[in-house]
Amino acid sequence: MRGLLACAVLAAATSAASAQVSDDVVRIGVLTDLSSWGRDNSGPGSVEAAKMAVEEFGPTVLGKPIEIISADHQMKTDVGVQIVRGWFDNGKVDAVVDIPNSGIAIAVHNMARERNRIALLSGPGASSLTDELCSPNTVHFSYDTYALSKVTASAVINQGGKSWFFVTADYAFGQQLEKDATRFINELGGKVLGSVRHPTNTADFSSFALQAQSSKADVVAFANAGQDTDNAIKQSGEFGLVQGGQKLVGLLMFDTDVHAIGLKAAQGTYMTTSSYWNMDEATRAWSKKFFARTNVMPTMIQTGVYGSVLHYLKAIKAAGTDDPAKVMAKMRELPIEDVFVHGGKLREDGRVIRPMYLAKVKPPEQSKEPWDYLEIVKIVKGEDAYRPVFESKCPLLKK
Repeated sequence: MRGLLACAVLAAATSAASAQVSDDVVRIGVLTDLSSWGRDNSGPGSVEAAKMAVEEFGPTVLGKPIEIISADHQMKTDVGVQIVRGWFDNGKVDAVVDIPNSGIAIAVHNMARERNRIALLSGPGASSLTDELCSPNTVHFSYDTYALSKVTASAVINQGGKSWFFVTADYAFGQQLEKDATRFINELGGKVLGSVRHPTNTADFSSFALQAQSSKADVVAFANAGQDTDNAIKQSGEFGLVQGGQKLVGLLMFDTDVHAIGLKAAQGTYMTTSSYWNMDEATRAWSKKFFARTNVMPTMIQTGVYGSVLHYLKAIKAAGTDDPAKVMAKMRELPIEDVFVHGGKLREDGRVIRPMYLAKVKPPEQSKEPWDYLEIVKIVKGEDAYRPVFESKCPLLKK
């Protein structure tokens, strides 16, 4: 009897030792935009998406509570860095999530590596995060400028859009998006006739629209995001670019952008996304729950927050600890399975390999219900959408 009791005590002690959670809580910080031009595409919806992941997983992991906190980086790098430094150094935050704005994300991605924490990025797009800047502590979950550019440019050029003009947001994401798109345009036999850069949160795009119009390019591509994309496409419509025969391309657009612009102005615009609420019954059901909490349908940033948090929690459970290196190893080992991703894979460079969807905005008469905005034109396998290993500058990849 004593032997059995001793074995039971030893087993319990071994289990407790192996199931270790730092500070007895798994704390996840959602760093997002709650007040600026990216609010609708991430913002409060990202916070709710993180909470929905926790609710789906369960309130605890390894017997410890899961806590979601959030903060507004205001689209300012210094503000974002200060928040995350406080979270890591004093707030006992284990992982930071979302981070729309590539400049802020790059700074936080570097800090996560230095502090040995985890960055779960669904908001930023800069492909450099998993290329020359790659880190063993970062997961780039939803999309990047490489995939957006490759999928969209290939489709539009195949439909006759040979000459391009860019209207580009003047910060890291916009510049990277234009650079990546230019590469694919050139490789596919197209030509870039010119570009113009604008500051973020611009209200008046009239001069930029006129420059795009006077270029006589087949395609006017908007390498920006959020309200900048909305304003640019609306005002381009007012100046008659589409009526004059030019195609409009949103290199980063979301359902919320189409909602803001309206189907009449946005119809025919091409975009690429990693998720869509109306794909099947499971995505519809999840999205309706999300809508009940936010009054909007989810963007790929918000579904990415949900998916990255859920995968992180599954990895902690599988690893038996929240130790970053062990959790990252499990995140790479486990297939990514959630409502929006099936059989996804986390590569050593931090890139999540998942399908991308080329979509076209429907004309008003084809929309059957509220938020029925997109026609999925093509499904592109992740291996065909994202940067291949042989092209990568990331030293973490074994080539």
